[in-house]
Amino acid sequence: MISKVKNAMSSLVGGIMPHGSHHQHGSGGALPPRFAYSRPEFLDLTPELLQYSTEHASRPVLTPRRDTRLPWRTGYAEVINAGKSMLNEDQACCERLFVKKSSGKQRNSVLLEDHGDGTGIPLHFWGVFDGHAGSGAAIVASRLLHRLIRDRLCDIAHLLENPAQAPPICLTKNGSPYQVDSKKGAPLEEDPDSPNDPSAHFYMEKTVTLESLVMGTIENAFKQMDDLIEKEKSSYSISGGCCALAAVHLMGKLYIANAGDSRAIIIRNNEVIPMSSEFTPETERQRLQYLGFLRPELLGNEFTPIEFPRRIQQKELGKKMLFRDHTMTGWGYKTIVEEDLKFPLIYGEGKKARVMATIGVTRGLGDHDLKVYNSNIHIKPFLSCCPEVKVYNLTEYEHGPDDVMVMGTDGLWDVTTDREVADAVTSFLSCCDPNDSMRYTLAAQDLLMRSRGVLKERGWRLPNDRLGSGDDITVFVIPLADTNKHSMLLGS
Repeated sequence: MISKVKNAMSSLVGGIMPHGSHHQHGSGGALPPRFAYSRPEFLDLTPELLQYSTEHASRPVLTPRRDTRLPWRTGYAEVINAGKSMLNEDQACCERLFVKKSSGKQRNSVLLEDHGDGTGIPLHFWGVFDGHAGSGAAIVASRLLHRLIRDRLCDIAHLLENPAQAPPICLTKNGSPYQVDSKKGAPLEEDPDSPNDPSAHFYMEKTVTLESLVMGTIENAFKQMDDLIEKEKSSYSISGGCCALAAVHLMGKLYIANAGDSRAIIIRNNEVIPMSSEFTPETERQRLQYLGFLRPELLGNEFTPIEFPRRIQQKELGKKMLFRDHTMTGWGYKTIVEEDLKFPLIYGEGKKARVMATIGVTRGLGDHDLKVYNSNIHIKPFLSCCPEVKVYNLTEYEHGPDDVMVMGTDGLWDVTTDREVADAVTSFLSCCDPNDSMRYTLAAQDLLMRSRGVLKERGWRLPNDRLGSGDDITVFVIPLADTNKHSMLLGS
């Protein structure tokens, strides 16, 4: 097995095993794709431009056309990788939707386009999806995640319409929305078995805010998206998995949900405010080790959850070596036993760290069939689809025209720090006309070109001659000023 793992390590490309390591359900290769490959709809690419976008030699930067109106004058740019995969496996989504009470009839939900009548609570959505081992999961998530979030928010629309009131602890037994008696002053129907019964108030009740309810709604939508991908793999070919970073604007607040290693920062008065954390084998070491400790059968008798500074040799049995397990942030010494000779669950450092020598991210969507190379050991149990959600209250600050949120896949952040991104965006926007509708797209384009670099004899290089990013890069630059005005203007 160890030789198999060594072979797997040598064939890693961009943090994931080759496509062959993803085994489809049944004869998955003969199944049709859930959605045909394309670039984001708002780019409105002709077939010729779509073909041009796949040129690895020139790596053209794609941006929306000048007559394209994204919500909030959002800026966007993308570029394909330098050759690690045939297609750009990143995807993006930028949508305006409306949240309103469910009609009571069964919804067609996410399978249909949103033909809203413009009534309800405005919801803005931005998402970047960094695919690996194929673009299938990223495409599906980019088409459906925002609709899942919208549908779940519709279930609590009656609560969103009354933000001054805390969400009720219980809804009715059948799960239908809480309904106030239409007769003014009429008492609500009492249920003697309900926790709201005064006679049952012998325990403490937690106060739950509307903000935390929205956060939970987004978290559950991510889980629903992951379940939907798994379910639809029986009927469609959905390749690989993806990291997912989503931003939802609802009622004056930005909810940023991240599952993976993409990143979002807010730049306010040239100050950097991180709005996401990256989830990698290193940052989630203890969670992964704890799962391996609790359920050793998931390790297939081939891996050890314990971390050592290096691989252990047979001749070192009985000696003491530095180690750490799921209970430790520091290091200690332990006596080496036969069990410790197994391949470590987490191996490598930094961008080269891998779970089971296979994948370099620990949260995301998809990857349901991902296995350790040439084995029957599934990796999905160690991968979480649950995002971390952070909230930014736009109403608490006065934002200027140069205050923005930058969302990008790891192709941007691998070669550019938060501070460098903030300085580049601030410097660029300061030279632009505040009334130019393309200023944020031009800023995104400039940012992307800085990270891609220029093609030279020794590959794509940055101005300091360091290697540029060879990965797919996707960037949103989202202005934060006048957000209330933007929310009132349909199609702004």
